[in-house]
Amino acid sequence: MPSKLDSIYRRMLITRFFEKGWGKPENLRKVFQFRKVISSRESCFKLVPRDYPVEITKKEIGAESTLIEGQFKTPMELHMPGVVPEESQQAHFQLLIPNKWKNEKHKPICIHLAGTGDHFFWRRRNFIAKPLLKDANIGSIILENPFYGLRKPNNQTRSNLHNVSDIFVMGGCLILECLVLFHWCERNGFGPLGVTGLSMGGHMASLAATNWPKPLVLVPCLSWSTASAVFTTGVMSQSINWDMLETQYFSDGQYRERLSKMVTVIDDAFSAGQSFIQNFNQSLQELKEDISDTRKIHATENSNTCGDKYETQGICPQEDSSIFLSKSLKNTKLDSENLTIDAKDALSQKVAIETEETSKDSGSTLTNLMKFILPLSAQSKTDKIDITKTNWWEREALQFMRGMMDECTHLKNFSVPFDTSLIIAVCAKDDAYVPREGCSSLEEIWPGAEVRYLDAGHVSAYVLHQKLFRSCIIEAFERAKKIYENDVGEGLKCDITYEQLIKRYDKNIQ
Repeated sequence: MPSKLDSIYRRMLITRFFEKGWGKPENLRKVFQFRKVISSRESCFKLVPRDYPVEITKKEIGAESTLIEGQFKTPMELHMPGVVPEESQQAHFQLLIPNKWKNEKHKPICIHLAGTGDHFFWRRRNFIAKPLLKDANIGSIILENPFYGLRKPNNQTRSNLHNVSDIFVMGGCLILECLVLFHWCERNGFGPLGVTGLSMGGHMASLAATNWPKPLVLVPCLSWSTASAVFTTGVMSQSINWDMLETQYFSDGQYRERLSKMVTVIDDAFSAGQSFIQNFNQSLQELKEDISDTRKIHATENSNTCGDKYETQGICPQEDSSIFLSKSLKNTKLDSENLTIDAKDALSQKVAIETEETSKDSGSTLTNLMKFILPLSAQSKTDKIDITKTNWWEREALQFMRGMMDECTHLKNFSVPFDTSLIIAVCAKDDAYVPREGCSSLEEIWPGAEVRYLDAGHVSAYVLHQKLFRSCIIEAFERAKKIYENDVGEGLKCDITYEQLIKRYDKNIQ
């Protein structure tokens, strides 16, 4: 059951997301196309040269540890000029390492990515990095997220991302920036390497880990296989300006006519197939019953006189139990670009009346077989995209959001990490921020990965189980040390140098 604390905590926050809408259509088109490049390890790895420069700006030597600060230009700007806000183009990080390594041949470093609202470095440095250094001699790189802290656009308030596209730009930046840092660590003799994060940071860590062609520790905490459920069915959906998104979606034809065709909702079809296979024998029995019921209905209908208008369908208008709207609605032609609010309201009322009458007559719009093979989201009576519960245009905008999130964040769209045995995922059983129902599991997408569950919600797990997160990181690094020793894995190479990349960038922006 979803945690009530998660819901209450979310209501207490004033953060509102996507107040300015989906983002520029042209930027979204570029992001969708670029996703196909960075989702493949072979093509993404070649985007970041091994000699990519990193500037060290500050160094503080303490009694037992050294804190180093550095920066570099995000490769995202070099490959997609103009998409990253100017304030976010410079990546900032802190490196915390021991003054003396216990083993000079074993210098583990873990990159920590920020969760929602985690600005600057203090929280991750004190709650995770310092204890890891003290308990296990593991160094840490704390990377500032684009749109956060030192990289927050001047016109952005707190963590309130202006556009849906900002999430995808953030993810693309972090994927490439982690490659820069992995290369930098190798040049400086650090290893084994790993990446972790909590909540949004956990999912970003999962995406970043898919593109490193060598053994890599991955410990995503309080995240799952896709961000689509987070923004459409989780408590975060309450913080989204849906009115703005719906209005923009229908006022600009590019979203509906072009961009919506570039994205795909993944888990509906996947869940349907999985459910059908798991219930195959019972599905066959239900199919027989459905066929029998259908024959009885047709026999009854053939004995009635319904008028020539409906005889070709074999259905009386009063007894229509299909999952579609009645004939009068099906024949209604709409111009979505010019719909007024009054027209929308009138249509919404008509939809509600038609579906309510259908529901009263038939009791249920799902046959027995459909209950076994349809995804849960299609069966749920309380689901937000059920046409009987929301206006049709809200449903379409919601589906577009789902498609966008799946397209750019679903792990099925990305390469499988080099060695899944080095993955330990930690999830909260009652997580209301990151719903898992109806989503592909990590075990299915990444065979060999280990998933552990906490008896907690999202907020309580974040507050009370930091020690467990750290212990999983330590355990995963011990696995890496035991399995690989000096073996660093395969050798994909980037054929382009940083100097060549800069020349190409200068040419593109001229």
